Amino acid sequence: MSDTIAAIATGAQVAAIGIIRLSGPESIPLMDRLFKPMNGRPMSQARDRTLVYGRLYNAAGELLDICLCTISHGPGSYTGEDTAELQCHGSPVVLRAVLDELFQLGARHAWPGEFTKRAFLNGRMELTAAEAVADLIDAESIDYAKNAAGQLSGAVSRRIDGIYSALTDISSHYHAVLDYPDEDIEDFRLESYREQLGKALAQLRQLLDSFGRGKLMRAGIPAAIVGRPNAGKSSLLNALLGYDRAIVTDVPGTTRDTIEEKLSLGGLTLKLCDTAGIHDTDDRVEQLGVERSRRAMDQAELVLVVLDGSRQSAAEEAALLSAAEKAPHALVVMSKSDLAQRREPPETKLPVVAVSAVSGEGLRELEETIQAMFPLPAVPAGEILTNARQAEAVARAVESMEAALEAMNTGATPDIVLTETEGAMAALGELTGRSIREDVTNRIFQRFCVGK
Repeated sequence: MSDTIAAIATGAQVAAIGIIRLSGPESIPLMDRLFKPMNGRPMSQARDRTLVYGRLYNAAGELLDICLCTISHGPGSYTGEDTAELQCHGSPVVLRAVLDELFQLGARHAWPGEFTKRAFLNGRMELTAAEAVADLIDAESIDYAKNAAGQLSGAVSRRIDGIYSALTDISSHYHAVLDYPDEDIEDFRLESYREQLGKALAQLRQLLDSFGRGKLMRAGIPAAIVGRPNAGKSSLLNALLGYDRAIVTDVPGTTRDTIEEKLSLGGLTLKLCDTAGIHDTDDRVEQLGVERSRRAMDQAELVLVVLDGSRQSAAEEAALLSAAEKAPHALVVMSKSDLAQRREPPETKLPVVAVSAVSGEGLRELEETIQAMFPLPAVPAGEILTNARQAEAVARAVESMEAALEAMNTGATPDIVLTETEGAMAALGELTGRSIREDVTNRIFQRFCVGK
């Protein structure tokens, strides 16, 4: 990492402010060459993390912008290297011109996530915190953002560090007695560590159990709106979104294909899929739509069965409710509650909510019912696992810890128990980045945006 990287850290659209970041040994010298502070002193003499007002020129001495600049010396910077940041006016043309000047003077374009990757490789943050940077950028719900911020502050690392330290104590005591038998070291009694191993295992299980909810926080909850033709499915979708996304008419079968939209609902992100009406038909096009509706229902984490609250029940509804009851989560929405003619709710074990897409009646109750189905784990913000890599590492640690306790219970020799304990330590080391393959590291940072 002896080279200097540069990138635009803000979006490509016109904005009030546009930011260019640099990291590497030439970051501050490049600022001395192109940026001239109004106070007359070069940037290399400025205090770290202090915004300085000045003029920005190209190498030919032509004025490009009047803006702000700040520097940070390594190792106390974000990346652990010398860094600089220009806060320019947000013209994409100006930002591109500045970037081109930096490239002409020896900097190179940063790869996606390279600034944060350098921070990780230089020991400025652990891997879970680095991953949280991308999670915070991608957050589509406030709960996901809070959890990412907690991970960025080191919540998962602190939890893992406590477990790792306890396991290290056990392993080091065993090896000290084994390697230095003549020293005055307390005898190693494996049984004395049973409680410590059990507590570590319980904490790891709690962490692993959070992944199911964390996965939904990250990717969104796949939700299918299903029902018979003209039951009010598309009207419900439009009411939840707050605008007319789906075509709504009095003609049954208007929706012939699935329509997908993301929606933030009470802190949850739903991946809503409005489907074609499920019914028996000889129309080949409608049959394809019905088949897609059934697939969407089978794949959904949440199924909203919409029943026309102004009409009597139909034969297909019983089969529809029976299928929905097999979904991980489901509820019944009695639509058109604003109409005078009302029917009784069906006999089902599913929650039932009456709504009107026209007046908005019942939408708040619907939101609260869905929220109650997906409660957050009873752990502090930041301790919910949100990606498969983290969960897989914790799962291996749990497996090793369970094997260690099982070996202890069957009277196995200490070396067998310690082998499993050290296997758990290796898995936890991969979680936080103490030991991790280069190809895994590269894959993690590929999902970042350029300039971060």
